[in-house]
Amino acid sequence: MELLLPNPANSTPLTTLGFLDRAATAYGDSPSIVYNNVSYTWLQTHCRCLQMASSLTSLGIQRGQVVSVVAPNVPSMYELQFAVPMSGAVLNNINTRLDAHTLSILLQHSESKLVFVDHHSSSLVLEAISLFPRNTRHPQLILIDDEMVSSGSKSTSSTSHFLDHYEGILEDGDPKFKWVRPKSEWDPMVLNYTSGTTSCPKGVSLSHRAIFIKTMDALVDWSVPNQPVYLWTLPIFHANGWSFPWGMAAVGGTNICLRKVDLSQIYRLIKQHKVTHMCGAPVVLNMLSNSPDLETLDHHVQILTAGAPPPAPVLARTESMGFVVSHGYGLTETGGMVVSCAWKQKWNKLPLTERARLKSRQGVNTVGCTEAGVLDPKTGEPVKRDGKTVGEVVLRGGSLMLGYLKDTEGTSKCMRENGWFYTGDVGVIHPDGYLEIKDRSKDIIISGGENISSPEVESVLYSHPAVNEAAVVAKPDKFWGETPCAFVRLKKNGELTQKPSEKEIIQYCRDRLPHYMVPKMVVFESELPKTSTGKVQKFILRRIAKAMS
Repeated sequence: MELLLPNPANSTPLTTLGFLDRAATAYGDSPSIVYNNVSYTWLQTHCRCLQMASSLTSLGIQRGQVVSVVAPNVPSMYELQFAVPMSGAVLNNINTRLDAHTLSILLQHSESKLVFVDHHSSSLVLEAISLFPRNTRHPQLILIDDEMVSSGSKSTSSTSHFLDHYEGILEDGDPKFKWVRPKSEWDPMVLNYTSGTTSCPKGVSLSHRAIFIKTMDALVDWSVPNQPVYLWTLPIFHANGWSFPWGMAAVGGTNICLRKVDLSQIYRLIKQHKVTHMCGAPVVLNMLSNSPDLETLDHHVQILTAGAPPPAPVLARTESMGFVVSHGYGLTETGGMVVSCAWKQKWNKLPLTERARLKSRQGVNTVGCTEAGVLDPKTGEPVKRDGKTVGEVVLRGGSLMLGYLKDTEGTSKCMRENGWFYTGDVGVIHPDGYLEIKDRSKDIIISGGENISSPEVESVLYSHPAVNEAAVVAKPDKFWGETPCAFVRLKKNGELTQKPSEKEIIQYCRDRLPHYMVPKMVVFESELPKTSTGKVQKFILRRIAKAMS
């Protein structure tokens, strides 16, 4: 057959930014964003994003330069997911709960030229800027004040360190601005820093192509219909909200913005707006299922969760309330979820606890992920499909990162010449081909030569009626090498008839686990250290456990 080559008509660079142009035409008069008493249509959101992109270019922002955002899930945060890359810049969403020192390091490392700052984070960002070395050029700052927009009044926040307010900058822009298209679909579109659960954040660079593939993949895998109502319980700064800012534009959804995760607010908004979809880390499921004033929902809400494997008891409680839980697996480096627990209809006939156990597995590669596997760390060969033999989880596909910014060594360690991305996570493959994450490789506890999966122990702890949260880490032991140490947060006094003792918790585990897996120590805490997305920071707990040895 004749070899036909690509041409300009069929090789336009893939990008999600065009979704907004389409939304303005297809869903122009439909609601795009709702927040407090503010609402916009897709036509308005399109105009506002073009105005902001225009203003950024007028401020001197050039193609490929980094523009950062330190903000929660307010309307401006959503708009900037389009506006920044529409100006040709690289979007860098930053965790709002970082300390000033870490934030300063990230801003210097990314060479950010401009930072949009939520008014609640202004003192944090100013402190971070003050930590820059002398004679170092620092980024320009723009203040986001959503309370000013909601009330229609002028802000009381000081702007002495800022160029202007967000709305002031936006008003100067051209709503007919011709946005800057990528020259290549391989051009970087976003720069995300890993969440720091392993104490060493890295700058993950993702291309327009990767974001396009991930966004389309997420919509297909979750079976998202046209014009859903999406509640933003997942921070957009966490892996770009798993690509759903662009995904909602593709399907003309309504974005219900939420400044912070608050249980009463979540239930109120679900009822008020008939929310159909939401995402969140397992900690959000735990909060929803442990609420003392809980009411069963009057309609089903699809909820997508990822991160640490949600304990089966938490999944069971959440689904009994009317949430339909989908579970998957992804990393900052994959731009979102690339493995999901594809549900089989025959499983619906199983008891709730058994369905929850199956759903807590991560599953199979999504259609947009070429392949997912588990390899033996010594031989590099696929492990047996027996649900027992552990190995390292590996991935390959179009949504993977370009690499770590300014870290060729770190990139080459995980993206190897054999064509696999090595995740650092430990997992198994079950006889039915479904993958299950057992732990981070650094979180596996090796006690007397036995490998102990901390999520398995945590799942038993979560089933205890008095336990609200649990995390298990390795505690050094002279005889065994390591033993499991459990950190537990109990439910509040009003929810308990009697507080269990350490001995009682250990006995509860002993009745349900092989003895070598039973925690040798239980530490009761009022709070467990977490990232802003709800991941327990086990490296901090390991330090505490080591200090107790």
